Amino acid sequence: MKLRWLGVAMLQKPLGNSGVNISEIGQGTWDYRGGVEPLRLGVSLGATHIDTAEMYGTEPIVGKAISEIRSNVFLATKVSPQHLHYNDVIRAAEGSLKRLNTDVIDLYMIHWPNASIPIKETMKAMEDLVSKGKIKHIGVSNFSVEDLEEAQRVMASRKIVSNQVQYNLANRSIEAELIPFCKKEKITVVAYSPLSRGQVSRRKDEVLDKIAAKYGKTKAQVALNFLTREENVVAIPKADSAEHVRENCAASGWRLSQDDIAIIDEHFH
Repeated sequence: MKLRWLGVAMLQKPLGNSGVNISEIGQGTWDYRGGVEPLRLGVSLGATHIDTAEMYGTEPIVGKAISEIRSNVFLATKVSPQHLHYNDVIRAAEGSLKRLNTDVIDLYMIHWPNASIPIKETMKAMEDLVSKGKIKHIGVSNFSVEDLEEAQRVMASRKIVSNQVQYNLANRSIEAELIPFCKKEKITVVAYSPLSRGQVSRRKDEVLDKIAAKYGKTKAQVALNFLTREENVVAIPKADSAEHVRENCAASGWRLSQDDIAIIDEHFH
């Protein structure tokens, strides 16, 4: 399958300290039901970062969608919290590779911390997967600052490059401590549920409506642009249709003014 560039100026941001850049707007696949075409369209629009997980059940459809365009995709998936013993991590990664029909995972993450399993054992498995060429980069998801510090401390030679956490206009709790910490440590924050499962588009909001009209954008695009205002934050909205894929991708390539950021900041504080 040959990719066509469809004219969206998708911004790229560094993935931690990895030297790799990823799309500012990616594609989430939790509860995804759109089939292969929306995912392929997203890639052609620059949303080359596709996120899945073994517990989502969407790895097979992601694998099918990217089968002919694998070199254009930054592929991310996650190991479930019940699979964090050393051998279980290795088996989980092999299972994901098979379901995704790929030789390597670009970003492999711990989906949730699990206090009942020593983090040192888990991170050793993650590092060994990198050494074996099964995965390229190590990330985490739903980790607090303390979780991040501990996980990084027990690693022998690799660096955690990302932390995927819930972040949207209705839930900005990570702004106080987690985003500044990740910025300082060169860890990319990947925002999941960035549109509050569609609530941003559905809710009546005069402030968002006014700012959206000013830029000729939708409320969802304004919300995504606000969330990605920090240099170390990217977002992975889900879109089951071509229409929503196009809308999400057009949230990148432009910037809200500082005045409008301040207005949104105050309104959703």
